[in-house]
Amino acid sequence: MDISIFTDKSNIPTPEELGKVIDSTIRIWCEIAEYAHKKHPKATDEWNYPGKNYGWSYRVKDKKRAIVYLLPREGYFKVAFVFGQKAFDTIMTSDIDSSIKKELAEAKVYVEGRGIRIDVKDDVVLKDIKKLIDIKVEN
Repeated sequence: MDISIFTDKSNIPTPEELGKVIDSTIRIWCEIAEYAHKKHPKATDEWNYPGKNYGWSYRVKDKKRAIVYLLPREGYFKVAFVFGQKAFDTIMTSDIDSSIKKELAEAKVYVEGRGIRIDVKDDVVLKDIKKLIDIKVEN
């Protein structure tokens, strides 16, 4: 089961705890959150606990929807997005890495759209994540 490293509902993770757990990737976490805010200056941040099967996750959101989810793991984190059809179509014709497109194309379609999770262990995927944020904000 792939769940957050933070599972104690009564303890919202602190920045210090987060940094210890995700280690050197904290720099990339901060860069992604800052980028989402640059693209959507009125966005807000919040820790969310959807249940014990998921643990704590962090999201940058506008009034109606999450722009990006950040999911802490031991030594790294994942980013997650949910894209509607218009954003999906834009992604599929973009220069985003083909492995991300393939995973998104194979994702189950829900009412709110298709979801994707991307492991972030270094900054190799950062350029594509920023493009995904751009597409999310624009669609």
